[in-house]
Amino acid sequence: MIRSLSRFSVSALSSVLLLGAGGAGSPVVNTLVFAPNYVEAPDTGPLPAGATPACTSPAPVHLFRFAHCYAPRDIASAYGLDNFRSANAGDPAALGAGQTIVLVDSYGSPTAANDIEFFHDTFYPELPAPKFDEVYPNGQLTFNNTATGNGLSGPAAAVGWAFEATLDIEWAYTIAPLAHIVLLATPPAETFGVQGLPNMFKAISDAIDTYPAGTLFSQSFGLPEQTFGGAAAVQTASFDEVYRRGIQKGDTFVAGSGDEGSGGVDKTHRESGTFSFPVVQYPASSPFNLAVGGTQLMFNWLWAPTSTIARNPDNTLNPAFFNSSPTAGVAAEPVWQEPWLGPGNNTSGGGKSSIYASPSWQGAQAPLTGGARGTPDLSWNAAVNGGVLIYITAFPNVVRPGWHIEGGTSAGSPQVAGLLAVVNALRAEKGKAPIGDPHPAVYALGNGANASIFYRDVTPQHFGSVNYPLVDNRWITNTPSVPGKPVTSGWDMTTGFGSPLVNAWIPALVMS
Repeated sequence: MIRSLSRFSVSALSSVLLLGAGGAGSPVVNTLVFAPNYVEAPDTGPLPAGATPACTSPAPVHLFRFAHCYAPRDIASAYGLDNFRSANAGDPAALGAGQTIVLVDSYGSPTAANDIEFFHDTFYPELPAPKFDEVYPNGQLTFNNTATGNGLSGPAAAVGWAFEATLDIEWAYTIAPLAHIVLLATPPAETFGVQGLPNMFKAISDAIDTYPAGTLFSQSFGLPEQTFGGAAAVQTASFDEVYRRGIQKGDTFVAGSGDEGSGGVDKTHRESGTFSFPVVQYPASSPFNLAVGGTQLMFNWLWAPTSTIARNPDNTLNPAFFNSSPTAGVAAEPVWQEPWLGPGNNTSGGGKSSIYASPSWQGAQAPLTGGARGTPDLSWNAAVNGGVLIYITAFPNVVRPGWHIEGGTSAGSPQVAGLLAVVNALRAEKGKAPIGDPHPAVYALGNGANASIFYRDVTPQHFGSVNYPLVDNRWITNTPSVPGKPVTSGWDMTTGFGSPLVNAWIPALVMS
């Protein structure tokens, strides 16, 4: 449970405590699937004398004392996107022109159009207004009684999904600001496949028929493969037929690998239990999806903890744990694992599938996975301390309107979809077909002799005077956690090949 954090939601189906700007909170339990981590007080508010905030947002200004944050220019610099854009200055394809990115989320957000416009006005005022649509396949929602009750679906879930939808559209737009951004909003919420998942796949299927060849689909939701029980292979095969049809058309599917590391939540007892053995998340485990894991990007700062204790006895955050030093450029990019977020979702999902065999393009990794499909394929920044800024004004009765810091593999999936939209735009300029299934090209780059040109490999790292280890994706829970998958040189089942170095990665995929 979240205790003293007065504005914080943990991703994928963990407990959520949502508070108004100055009021008491009401618990909203188990409503989210890979919805993003977001952080506010007590990380925010008045600073002690002499204290310097780790993050200062654009106007309307909001200060975050401990958590660092990134604007689009920071992510562009850290991953080489700025160099790529400079080399392709004046070419609208380098900004995703002519492409469509579909973000699939339960409920959507009632303020999505206004919020992405504000995001544009803040960071991209020199560009045309976003080309954005919010689509409700089952009819637009009224959002009555939002953030009341403790249901797994219904209005109680809408607030968290609004954060997810806002993160998805604003950060897909960040990477490909001239693309057509579509928010596909489907009630009810995904609740371990009982109702929400079939509705999502029906909406995806319809979108495949609606949007042009080469459409990019980003999915920030998932569930342990074991959720399907004995019918797992049959049920996932049915859903996979939707992906297969899209890929045959030239579309591409991207999914976050999950925020539960090697662990997962059991659907029994209203998702109150956890699996006692390693699991991976579907749909990221499907070979039809490019699975995006999580790192903690440290750009212009380096974590330097002087204590291993994240919380004081009163459960407030311990400044010594969050100590950092300023640097220039990328100081480190270890695996994402932030147990200070509390029991639940705080580390990169990954492992080997219990359903799928190793695909042909993953043959070099088969000895590591025992012949099973291994996830993730690659990674992107997913941290909260070092998260991305979003602007949201939805549900002001329970959410402070303005800037918030977001994290989770939910943040990586839409950004990688944006990168692939740029790839498709440049391929179209050369008369080439959309990339479709990107796995063969992604693995050819990672398995090749020049892999370090295309990926920033993630290896074991230790931080601060306390030698704090970030070496695997062990999931921190209230119960003994299952062993994590270690990060290693080259591909591993925690971060895949690592994070793409965009300046080389995009051109290579264009020519694949």
